[in-house]
Amino acid sequence: MATLSPFLSKTPLSNTPTISFSSTISTPLKWKSITSFSPSGSSSSRSRRRIFIVQSKIREIFMPALSSTMTEGKIVSWIKSEGDVLSKGESVVVVESDKADMDVETFYDGILAAIVVPEGESAPVGAAIGILAETEAEVAQAKAKAASAGAAAPASHPVASTPVPAVSPPEPKKVAESAPSGPRKTVATPYAKKLLKQHKVDINSVVGTGPFGRITPEDVEKAAGIAPSKSVAPSAAPAALPKPAPAVAPAAPLLPGSTVVPFTTMQAAISKNMIESLSVPTFRVGYPIITDALDALYEKVKPKGVTMTALLAKAAAMALVQHPVVNASCKDGKSFTNNANINIAVAVAINGGLITPVLQDADKLDLYLLSQKWKELVEKARSKQLQPHEYNSGTFTLSNLGMFGVDRFDAILPPGQGAIMAVGASKPTVVADADGFFSVKSKMLVNVTADHRIIYGADLAAFLQTFSKIVENPESLTL
Repeated sequence: MATLSPFLSKTPLSNTPTISFSSTISTPLKWKSITSFSPSGSSSSRSRRRIFIVQSKIREIFMPALSSTMTEGKIVSWIKSEGDVLSKGESVVVVESDKADMDVETFYDGILAAIVVPEGESAPVGAAIGILAETEAEVAQAKAKAASAGAAAPASHPVASTPVPAVSPPEPKKVAESAPSGPRKTVATPYAKKLLKQHKVDINSVVGTGPFGRITPEDVEKAAGIAPSKSVAPSAAPAALPKPAPAVAPAAPLLPGSTVVPFTTMQAAISKNMIESLSVPTFRVGYPIITDALDALYEKVKPKGVTMTALLAKAAAMALVQHPVVNASCKDGKSFTNNANINIAVAVAINGGLITPVLQDADKLDLYLLSQKWKELVEKARSKQLQPHEYNSGTFTLSNLGMFGVDRFDAILPPGQGAIMAVGASKPTVVADADGFFSVKSKMLVNVTADHRIIYGADLAAFLQTFSKIVENPESLTL
């Protein structure tokens, strides 16, 4: 808590920006003037001074933004219960973001007075999920604020879903009365104001259905009990509107025994990213690579904890050093970024979704340290404990389905990256050499999907040639 300065004036203290998920919602410092007298009792010695009365604070615990793509979070569990005393830096709640579960700490000492969003429910980023009181004296007031917040939240849903218009008007009034920010200005269109005056309707009794609650002429006519004056005009429109209606109607009924399962937070994030990737013009290039030497190296280093994923990531990173354009990214369609770091993101399937842990500076780490780092990332990914920088900082992605026997596939380009490599299984294949002799060698196919705005066919072909040479002569991977 900030300390009081002897130079405080009547002006309330301003809020300074802090990195915190709590916000002070108590009133500013109150003051009062008292008259003090000197021992002589003379009127000239009489002076006035101000004494500040410091009030305890009630803070809202906000849903934090745990990643740049997070728009809402789900409460996995409350570590603390209502009434528990909290210390600064102590974990309070576990929140599921679009990629991981993370403990959220408090930045203040106090008492967890009320839980607004219970376990298993979701809230948008910035919404209040709990109320923190500084002292026991403020707990009751904090509970009252939590109750008003809880009443306001459900009020927003019935307005959109209930068919009875008479139920929705009173509820916004209650929300407005409980809002700490004071009365809000009611906005009406010019024609609606004219109708309000003509029909002598109180503007406060009308609920606006226009954008941001704006009162429309139809709202006024409805409040006045008259039939809408525009009821005749739209009659021609419905004749044309039924044509698009069938586009929404073809929602086929569910088959017997079927159920609708809503997306989890992670699945919703994946869906959003996949739709976003459709706006990027991409192309694909495939390349066959002989893997006999890589397979032999893998058998040697496998007992030391090295995985095939680490070998492929290291090879990709070394090739990207020679072809930095493949490591670039374009996010706004007007410019591109030559990334200074080579961060290899590797797709990992986890329960209920997919995540891409990132091997940062993969070109600078030796093979054994890279393998150790990869094992740590996989463990954290499967326990949903990755930190945001461990899954959203990739500059190039590697997706390997070879362990499932898949010989080839195309990968979807992640938003914000320039290329993604899809690696198939290595399988025995009959190969003819330059002299016409046949032999059986292990061959794998890799397909790279790239952003054609910044990477062209010749760039990708040159990168794949370099990658192939490194894999077919893998001695440099262990240096």
